[in-house]
Amino acid sequence: MPTTADPAPRTLRLPDLSDTRTAFAAKSDRELWQAYQLFRIIGTPVLTKVGSTLSKVALALHLPVKGAIKATIFKQFCGGETIEESLRTAARLAKSGVGTILDYSVEGQDDEASLDATTEETLRTIAAGKGRPEIPFAVFKPTGVARMEVMRKVSDGTALSAEEQQEWAHAKARMLRICQAAHDAGVPVLVDAEESWIQPAIDALVEDMMMRFNRTRAIVFNTVQLYRHDRLAFLKACEAHAAANGYHLGVKLVRGAYMEKERARAAAQGYPDPIQPDKAASDAHYDEALRFCMDHLDRIALVAGTHNEASTLLLARLMAEHGLAHDDERIHFAQLLGMSDNISFNLAAAGYRVAKYVPYGPVREVLPYLIRRANENTSARGQTGRELGLIITERRRRARR
Repeated sequence: MPTTADPAPRTLRLPDLSDTRTAFAAKSDRELWQAYQLFRIIGTPVLTKVGSTLSKVALALHLPVKGAIKATIFKQFCGGETIEESLRTAARLAKSGVGTILDYSVEGQDDEASLDATTEETLRTIAAGKGRPEIPFAVFKPTGVARMEVMRKVSDGTALSAEEQQEWAHAKARMLRICQAAHDAGVPVLVDAEESWIQPAIDALVEDMMMRFNRTRAIVFNTVQLYRHDRLAFLKACEAHAAANGYHLGVKLVRGAYMEKERARAAAQGYPDPIQPDKAASDAHYDEALRFCMDHLDRIALVAGTHNEASTLLLARLMAEHGLAHDDERIHFAQLLGMSDNISFNLAAAGYRVAKYVPYGPVREVLPYLIRRANENTSARGQTGRELGLIITERRRRARR
């Protein structure tokens, strides 16, 4: 009796992250040339260091350099000086199916008045995202709502003075206002990670907010830095706590941003280095964290914050293996504005949920962020080279038209 042959297995089609035509479709030839020149400079550590120093001095002396900064590095990595300007950037990204995460990027201000002002600005980003599907998340840094030294003492279990107790009460109230507003507006909020010595206080606060607001879906998201060797175990413990207490775990996975600072402090103070021994270990933990989240999607909503192509394709493959649609609402990819457009725009073209972190703020106040971004690109092995290589490939493709 004839038998019916098994159907041929379906070929798994992953997004082509090398497609520069899609990656840079929204950039004009001039904008592509400007990006090429900028990344050439960023790729030269000496020029980056000198340029950063001169920019800070020029702004401190009120020299007329704001226009030059805004037209170059600010334009590449920031959405604008205000929410309104950034919404125009969001509209441009939305035409390519890429979402926007408005990120108020003023740093280094920790007096109570400044913390209140940052809280109010964060609330305005939540209001701006209400009813706008192109703005899938809000975000804030805990150091924008609480003084770092107070968080360190809380993390260490050190007794607070009466004044510090009041500061901490104000910080918790700011966190509650933000998360309540996010819940009421239906705009999930990402809480960025900070240095390891203040992270325990942040983790405790975020857990409290999740237990309050994540009962039916993930509204509050914590950030897990997998370049720390303890964070994979932390992620698994968070999922177990969420399951035991009946709430959804919102998690953003990143590799991390404070390696040099973390290692220097550990060496200076004589405690174990919290950072992975090498990049391969960080990559392994990141990818294992992706697998863990995919295996627990009944309880977890995931934002994969990565510029790593291998991890991006791994998540796309895991989604396919789990039989998930590309636009499953529990899974988002995220990259920084001005970087890894090959990942963001090709994912969006393939139907995945993807968003760019879009920093904004006055040029003078955002300069520390821009300098940090330039320095991170300079020190990140291969990142600037990849960006330049993709831009060169696209410029050559256009020249052949």
